[in-house]
Amino acid sequence: MSDIVPPEVKPKPAVPAKPPNVGAHSPSSPFPPQGPGVGGGGIVAPPTSAIPVPIGSHGPSHAGSHSVGHSVGHGGGHTGGHAPAHSVGHGHGGSHSTGGGSTLLGYIGIDTIIEQMRKKTMKTGFDFNIMVVGHSGLGKSTLVNTLFKSQVSRKSAGWSRDEKIPKTMEIKSVSHVIEEGGVKMKLTVVDTPGFGDQINNDNCWEPISKYINEQFEKFLKEEVNITRKRRIPDTRVHCCLYFIPPTGHSLRQLDVEFMKRLSHSVNIIPVIAKSDTMTLEERQEFKQRVRKELEMNGIEFYPQKEFDDDIEDKSDNDKIRETMPFAVVGSDKEYQVNGKRVLGRKTPWGIIEVENPNHCEFAQLRDFLIRSHLQDLKEVTHNIHYETYRAKRLNENGDQHSSAPVLLQTHHALGGHWSWGQPDPRCPLPLRPDSCQSDNPHHLLTQEDLKTWRQHIGHCAFTSDLHI
Repeated sequence: MSDIVPPEVKPKPAVPAKPPNVGAHSPSSPFPPQGPGVGGGGIVAPPTSAIPVPIGSHGPSHAGSHSVGHSVGHGGGHTGGHAPAHSVGHGHGGSHSTGGGSTLLGYIGIDTIIEQMRKKTMKTGFDFNIMVVGHSGLGKSTLVNTLFKSQVSRKSAGWSRDEKIPKTMEIKSVSHVIEEGGVKMKLTVVDTPGFGDQINNDNCWEPISKYINEQFEKFLKEEVNITRKRRIPDTRVHCCLYFIPPTGHSLRQLDVEFMKRLSHSVNIIPVIAKSDTMTLEERQEFKQRVRKELEMNGIEFYPQKEFDDDIEDKSDNDKIRETMPFAVVGSDKEYQVNGKRVLGRKTPWGIIEVENPNHCEFAQLRDFLIRSHLQDLKEVTHNIHYETYRAKRLNENGDQHSSAPVLLQTHHALGGHWSWGQPDPRCPLPLRPDSCQSDNPHHLLTQEDLKTWRQHIGHCAFTSDLHI
């Protein structure tokens, strides 16, 4: 028997250098640096937390315990036990432990998925829909224009003597495409003129709640279509800025009722409007009083504590929650201050600089809303609020048509076989089986049929397309 020759041992190939600017980790802060294309130097890969990903392209889900929140924002998603995602794909030579027992012998390039997602987002763009709620005169349109540094929200010119004040609240939306650093965002601002302006404001939140649910319903109908669009238009409200009057006393009953009723269907971010009308001491006391009242009334505002993914997220979000509600000032006028042009409000005592953190908290609101949590706002809307609505609607269909499993018949070309579960796309409606002794073999199942068949089957899928 011939001797066994050991295989030739080849030298380990050199580890290729990691591509520049790929997978760079931004410093830990609740307010990361500004996104792409800001500050000169061409298009620079933005911090991953500022990279919005269109709904449908992100794999992680907030469903259930919201265990996979900032999959894009942290550069690779969180694994089962909330392990940091930065342990894989840094390519600094040597071997790399993946946390699962395997060892990488060289740089693979897994972390380039972030760059791929960035390029795709730059091509397709994304949607962001923001709603502003509060009574007239609180500067809602001015603040939104200041946030996005453009005239994206129409200012109301007030009512003339000849015009009648509308008896009901009306909801208006206006959309603009904003481009920065090669990234396109379709921004839709939903305004609610007339909210809280009536003598009797009972149930004045109902039109807003109806509007939010209508957008969920639109998305649901597109989603359950047999032939779906490649990209479903997203008109769902991702964020609701609720403007609190700067009374310095306490929340009005209207404020409490609105936020209590809508906090489970939309991401509410409370802000104190025109905070320059209060002194710094009055502002701080008012903020503490508002936070206490929100807690006493069980009102959850964004970011909700139960959606914190890990210790890092909890630490960052705790700082934000301690700052809220943001005391803001809005202005789209520029003034000269110390040789610089700044946005501000001119008063007899000086100029209140909008972006100066010593004057107001506008900068914190902008960084939170746009630069660090924009993607998460979209994900919470899709995976929590929309999923809650979707489950409720499908449960309503189930209660309406019985909780029994549905017997489905495939197309005649497949032999006319009966099966339990989801309908075949070519024959989407549940039909009556021949054993029901119906003259029409394509007759729909009746409630009595379902009761009969329910006794034979324990568990199976239930379709929302059932019609009885």
